[in-house]
Amino acid sequence: MSQQASPPTAPLPSSSDNGNAILGAAAPPATSLAVDGGPNGSALQADKLRREQRADGPACVLGVGTANPANCIPQEEYADWYFRVTKSDHQTQLKDTMKKICEQVGIKKRYFQVTEDLLHAHPELLDPTLPSIDARLQAVATSLPDLAAAAARNAIADWGRPAADITHLVVSTSSGAQIPGVDVRVASLLGLRPTVRRTMLYFQACTGGSAALRVAKDAAENNRGARVLAVCADALSAMAFHAPGDEEGLFAHAVFGDGAGAVVVGADPISRVERGGERAVFEMLSASQATIPGTERLVTGDLGAAGLGYNLAAPEVPGLVADNIERVLADAVAPLGLASGGGGWNELFWVVHPGSHRIMDSYEKVLRLEPGKLAASRRVFCKYGNMIGPTVMFVLDEVVRRRRLRMDGGEDGRKECEMGLLVGLGPGFTAEVIVLRACK
Repeated sequence: MSQQASPPTAPLPSSSDNGNAILGAAAPPATSLAVDGGPNGSALQADKLRREQRADGPACVLGVGTANPANCIPQEEYADWYFRVTKSDHQTQLKDTMKKICEQVGIKKRYFQVTEDLLHAHPELLDPTLPSIDARLQAVATSLPDLAAAAARNAIADWGRPAADITHLVVSTSSGAQIPGVDVRVASLLGLRPTVRRTMLYFQACTGGSAALRVAKDAAENNRGARVLAVCADALSAMAFHAPGDEEGLFAHAVFGDGAGAVVVGADPISRVERGGERAVFEMLSASQATIPGTERLVTGDLGAAGLGYNLAAPEVPGLVADNIERVLADAVAPLGLASGGGGWNELFWVVHPGSHRIMDSYEKVLRLEPGKLAASRRVFCKYGNMIGPTVMFVLDEVVRRRRLRMDGGEDGRKECEMGLLVGLGPGFTAEVIVLRACK
């Protein structure tokens, strides 16, 4: 989202309230468990305390932001660049194949953490038979926190309140593996409070962004007044870049890119008419996860001496989606009484991780979606490629941007769907589904 000026802020809870006070309101009075009435009285008081600690309403999307590395390569130039920097121009047949793949996948440009300077400094990154994991991890440790923090700053600016109001931080990445994790550095770069409660998620791959949002939803709803910053950042190029070996590995090099997304999540948003109010976009009504049995080896990643080996069963995945996605989604919406099947899926808006055009085609065919239902996903894939975990946050950013433009009269005033689904698909083979409802 575009940067915007922060409005005047409401009074904040003190650092001693453990993050459970409602933003802009006084903290509830302390409740003692040592009360008269024996065990029954203590149990009632404990129940009361638990209710006071939880939010009244569902978690909401309050702000969204994205960021990319500076190194941007147009897709039409990628094959020439890739074979030049890997010193592989002599492999003319593979290069011609790569050019055809780059033309077919429907991507215009991608962003990469890998640069020619990095490859010159560490030529071992090019040879998959040489140990390169130390150089890769160092490159990620140096650059990924800044990328993640850039996306987070944009989300916080879109939210409109100070970073110090963040009470929880959830960071997801499939790039790097350091102790302490990237979350500590991100918290420092953003100036978050020392008491911010941090959670790290590692190696969720393409479900990294949706998994971070699921954890953020739980934190927001179970901690009254919490404002959770969910961040997903990946630099797969730094972890997996190498010279071409065979045709099987060319597809990944032609599709994947790097980026970071961030979302501010909180329940019981402050009204916009109040000082320091919040502009909630979507309520997060439910979150679910389903793993399709027997599919564990279809999409895998192995961290070894030569970096991250990412094995993508590209031909099988669209068929797997076609065979299973409607049942998975129907199970996700059933508890809310939403209609599914037939034309019911067209009554929803869609925030779908775009693994590839073939996968999105599978969605449209099986769910009988009308043209344009996956427009946001297709636009993100075209502009950035598949950035694995953060991609779904880019799609969410696109959906929010379009909805706000229409609400503000900047685009056609056609009716917006009230309910929607955010869907991430990744290794396992796993589907993460969040049911969204547009805020009034």
